[in-house]
Amino acid sequence: MKEKFIIQGQEKLDGTITISGAKNSAGPILAAALLSSEPCIINNVPLVEDILKMLELIESMGVKVDWLGKNKIKIQTGADFNPANMDFALARKMRISVLLMGSLAVRFKEFKLSPPGGDRIVGMVRTKGGARIGLRPITTHLEALEQMGLKYRREENTYYFNSENLKSAKVILKEFSVTATENLMMAAAGLEGETIIKGAAAEPHVRALGKMLQKMGAKIEGIGSHSLKIKGTKNLKGVEHSVLPDHLEIGTFFAIGALTQGTLEIKNLIWDDLDIFLAKMNEIGVNFRRENNSLFVDFSPNLSGVRIQTLPWPGFPTDLLPLVIPLLTQASGRSLVHDPLYENRLGFLQELKKMGADIEIIDPHRAFIFGKTPLFGTSISSWDIRAGASLLIAALMAKGETVIENVYQIDRGYEKIDEKLRNVGAKIERITS
Repeated sequence: MKEKFIIQGQEKLDGTITISGAKNSAGPILAAALLSSEPCIINNVPLVEDILKMLELIESMGVKVDWLGKNKIKIQTGADFNPANMDFALARKMRISVLLMGSLAVRFKEFKLSPPGGDRIVGMVRTKGGARIGLRPITTHLEALEQMGLKYRREENTYYFNSENLKSAKVILKEFSVTATENLMMAAAGLEGETIIKGAAAEPHVRALGKMLQKMGAKIEGIGSHSLKIKGTKNLKGVEHSVLPDHLEIGTFFAIGALTQGTLEIKNLIWDDLDIFLAKMNEIGVNFRRENNSLFVDFSPNLSGVRIQTLPWPGFPTDLLPLVIPLLTQASGRSLVHDPLYENRLGFLQELKKMGADIEIIDPHRAFIFGKTPLFGTSISSWDIRAGASLLIAALMAKGETVIENVYQIDRGYEKIDEKLRNVGAKIERITS
């Protein structure tokens, strides 16, 4: 069964939004819990499709998962823990399943994984078979773990791994890959000796994973930098740890608040994670203020065009770029957006153009957005999580009715976003067809 959103735009939105746990933080934390034979308790678990399926995948390997509350779980590995029993069909649906590579390499001499699924960022370039797909390969993960002695081969749709020679080492990452860094951190934490990771990613969820591994018994220097030194142990402890609030959900509701009449109060924030984003929003001209521990965003009719280039943290995050683009359609003048990381990240802009956005796609990485341009409701489709959120933002400020197909992609990263929106006055309905 497929679900879609039907949205009536230009409604006044007022009220409070409480930010949920971050999918990108929860994924590596769940994988890290598999490093210990002791129970781990995880708080603030987001109830989103990717994480719920990750828990199903963990359970399929014989790991015990108990819900202690609405967003709180206990994970315990035991004698039944066996990756040979993994639900491969489920793994193929999730990009997040790649995070199991590091922890399984520590716990098992041999295991196999399906190539991960998840986002397939659709591009503008047409091939004989249809739209060109910008896939997100795992080459960086494989090459990095090879430097630690992990052996692998690929046969059809399966990777076969052998970790008999896995050892601490000096690893040089060829790019600031977040998930590759997280896999290396988990592998290094469960090994005796010292591992050095050069070119490590430093995003908030990478730092959060590092803090969890420290609580489990690993000694880690350099958290938050691009160079990590990890002294691991084979006896990692069970711990209690919390998932970070989702700075990408904050960005989503921030844009909604700026583009719709009324005021949104956003609660459950880590302010240090928002510095670069809020600086750019100030440059654009969004009306916002901080009061105590809440972020208030007011309707902002006087926006200005800017240039935005995504960069490794602490630069402007790639996942926030799609969320800002609806703002730029309402900004005076010309804006330039550039994402050098993901090929065809901007393919979804074709959907915004259907709504009336004046956008010139220069190449798979860059686009001009011209404003101010009124947007109108129409039928559009979500290609991936952040593209879907961008279209949702646009629909809420557009005139008339918008139908967003394939909202499963939005559900992969947002916990009950339609309910949160209805609670502040949005007219949004979920329809199953």
